[in-house]
Order: sequence, then structure tokens, then C-alpha cells
Amino acid sequence: MIIENGMDVMKLYHKIDDLRQKRNAVIVAHYYQNDDVQEIADVVGDSFALAKYCASTDKDVIVFCGVHFMAESANILSPQKTVLLPVIDAGCPMADTAAVEDLKLIKSHYPNAAVVSYVNTTAEIKAESDVCCTSSNAVKIVKSLAEDEIIFVPDQNLGSYVEKQVPEKKFIKWQGCCMVHHRMQAEVVEEAKEKMPGVPILVHPECRPEVVEKADFVGSTKQIIEYATKSEAGEFLIGTEKGILYELKKRNPNKKFHLLSQSLLCKDMKKTNLKDVYYSLKNMEYEIRVEEDIRVKAQRALDRMLELG
Repeated sequence: MIIENGMDVMKLYHKIDDLRQKRNAVIVAHYYQNDDVQEIADVVGDSFALAKYCASTDKDVIVFCGVHFMAESANILSPQKTVLLPVIDAGCPMADTAAVEDLKLIKSHYPNAAVVSYVNTTAEIKAESDVCCTSSNAVKIVKSLAEDEIIFVPDQNLGSYVEKQVPEKKFIKWQGCCMVHHRMQAEVVEEAKEKMPGVPILVHPECRPEVVEKADFVGSTKQIIEYATKSEAGEFLIGTEKGILYELKKRNPNKKFHLLSQSLLCKDMKKTNLKDVYYSLKNMEYEIRVEEDIRVKAQRALDRMLELG
């Protein structure tokens, strides 16, 4: 089906709705997904909110509009449910930077350290971790741990942000990053300040430390949305993936939002479209299932995150 006009889109919406009911399915989407995918989803959120929801839903099928590690996490938390990823090659380059054998080697050098893995990791990395975290609860998670040494995997920028908030602990940081956030330079923020003086700058902690330092607010996608919604300001500069603009504008139709950089676009997050969601439900593809021995170990780290976070 070629989607080029409103009628076709509406027909596709109805077909997805019919299949959603037939399969007893729920569609969840990350804030970075395409606008129309967010619109058709039952639940839209950041990694932490979606992880909690998938662990609690009573639906038989979860259609996860996101990337591979997110669907894996849903399967880890809800092995009795069928978890579908509409686009099988929607991945996360940052998650792929963390290799299990390398993590085991680091753990052998720091036997007393706690391994804190960002939820943006593979199931195999989670299985080697003591606890997972998201950008919204990373500081809280690390503060709650008894260990004085933290092996933080895989985002060096989020690790640096947490390290600054918890200076009493020693951090061993993996040298990975989200290139969407990492490629934005401090000069971009300076230029934005000159062009739009006084406009609050809200950025994600996956950005470089020098970018974070120049921001007025630092937080997860959900926290950025909540901050902008509650703020009395009428205009904002946003430093995270452009998909967040849909929810920001939806909640705040009378406010203006500008991306700090047009490079803030994740190609993997944008791979999923309405046709993919439709065929995923129609053909029950593509099912994501983690090997049981890995799943059980990874679940401990995710469960601990949900308990502490």
C-alpha cells in the first residue's frame, strides 16, 4: 500500500485497530518514533516508562515501535507475552559498542565494582550487570548502591553526567556514545544562545559534557517534556532527537520549540512506519525472544532497576 493521502492513512489506521483487537495487542512507541507511529500507539514514553508498562500490561502481544534492545527488554520482563519488533534491523549503534567479553575483562580488573548498564544495551550485557538504569533514573540508581566503584556501560556521556552528580564514587566508564547526541558540539549551543538570547535550552544527558554544562535543564525525554510543559516560558531550544517535538507540540500547542541542531535525528528510530506496524500485526513479525539462560540473568538487573528507580 502506498500512503500518500489522508484516506489511505485512515484506512490503515482502521486496519491496525482491527488487528490490535484481534490479537489482544498493545502498541507502544518511543518518543523518538515517527509522528504517525506515535499517534497510533496506545502508549508513548521514554525507555523507563515503556519498560514499566510492558512489565505490567495484561495484553498477549506487545508491538514495540522502537529499536532492538527495547523489544528485548520487553521480552525479558514479560516472557509469557509475544513481543514484536516491526522492523527487524532497527538497532542501536551505541548498544552494539558494548561487547560481553570486554565487559567480563573489565569486571575482572574491578572485582568490587557494581556494573550499571544503561538500558540501551543488549540482553547479554544486561545479564552481566548488577542493575540497569535509564537516563531518567541513573543518578538515583547509582546513589542507592553500596559499592564505591561503578562500571558504567556503555554511554560515556551519561556516565560523566552521573559521575558529576555522585562525585563520591569512582567511575569506570565505557567509551561508547549515542552519535545522534554526541556529534552536537558546544559551539552549536553558543550560536543558539546568541541568536535566541534568553530562550531556555533543554538537553539530554547523552550529550557531551561541554554541551550539558551550557544547558538550562538536563533530563530524559520524559523529563524534558514535563519541564517544558510546566515552565512559564513560551519558547525552547531542544537538544535531543527530533521525534520529541511531536509530544512537546501536542501538549503545548501555544509554545514554540526549536531543535538545537538539525542533525538530531536517529535513522534507526525513524525506520518504523505505519505499514510496518500493520504488517507486524498481520503476520506476527518479527518476534523477539531472548535465550532463557540470558533472559533470567538480565531480568535480575532490570527488576532491580524497577525496584530502585
